[in-house]
Amino acid sequence: MKLKAMRLRANMPSSSSKALASVKDGSGRKLASVSVLPVLVALLVAVVLYSVTIGRYDLSVRDVGYILIDNVHPLVVPYWDPVQEVVVEQVRLPRIMAAVIIGFGLSVSGAALQGLFRNPLVDPGIIGVTSGAGFGGTLAILLGWQGYALLTMAFLFGIGSVFLVKLLSTVRGRTSMLTLVLAGVVISAFFSAAISIAKLLADPFQKLPAITYWLMGSIASTNYLDVLLLAVAVGPSAIAIYLLRFQINILSLGEEKARALGTKVVLVQWIILIASALISAGVVASSGIIGWVGLVVPHIARAFVGADHRRILPVAGVIGAIYLLLVDDLARTVTTAEIPLGIITALIGVPVFAVILRRLHAKGGWSSD
Repeated sequence: MKLKAMRLRANMPSSSSKALASVKDGSGRKLASVSVLPVLVALLVAVVLYSVTIGRYDLSVRDVGYILIDNVHPLVVPYWDPVQEVVVEQVRLPRIMAAVIIGFGLSVSGAALQGLFRNPLVDPGIIGVTSGAGFGGTLAILLGWQGYALLTMAFLFGIGSVFLVKLLSTVRGRTSMLTLVLAGVVISAFFSAAISIAKLLADPFQKLPAITYWLMGSIASTNYLDVLLLAVAVGPSAIAIYLLRFQINILSLGEEKARALGTKVVLVQWIILIASALISAGVVASSGIIGWVGLVVPHIARAFVGADHRRILPVAGVIGAIYLLLVDDLARTVTTAEIPLGIITALIGVPVFAVILRRLHAKGGWSSD
């Protein structure tokens, strides 16, 4: 077994082996991948502070700091408007926390699935969860359910879609990744059609606009309980994926080699799929459909730290958190009427991914095998 492991390590792609130590930027200089994560975390903290201060009520970082510290131990006599305190603590902080959690979760899930399927075109929606959860939320709105009834319906339908995909893709007790992808496409198409039927049946004056806006994705009405539920769905799932980072590296070499190294391929695959499903279902249930994050962000992270999932998973998560937080800042400040997040992520994600895909193809970095 040790001899096989040594041979496999010797046969690993040069890009993967280089990623374990460092990567090169455009000028040929080496960037220590260990230093990337602390820099990104510091940038995330800076973006969070900036995000709290912007909006219709302009605040300074100093004001925000005193408002937050005042809840624990007052340092100064409150000089701020009570409205500003409500804006910071009840409006901006919950949505900022939600944006960070959603961006982190979708990016980690996307990076793991791309490694699992060995395909850079894969995102969390490939396993049918997004469409399933979208239909669950649409059905709840159609039935007149709001709040946590809607969230529960979306979450249950999202998780249920995974079991449908598994049922379709399992033949004689075995599941191939290709069959799984095809089953995910089938289930996604089915739930997309079901969403269209629900829109057709919806009241065009009240329920149809509510369904349309919800499906576009927004965290405008997020509160702390929503954040807690998001954290429960995303946190343990992201941890489970990170704990399997070594197995994802091995699976990216191929199933046969992974089995030769003693990896329990089927078990690892389904743990990653279920964890990704929980993340996607939780996100869609709480904020609607926010696409392109899990597809594009892992490519950006890979440009910094290479293909090693020990590094790409946390780096992709932090980049995703920064990215979605900036998108949310843009959504709530660029116009007087808030723009749904799904629209902005698509407008940014499509051209960025087109450039990434073109570069990958030009470098021969991806094939359809």
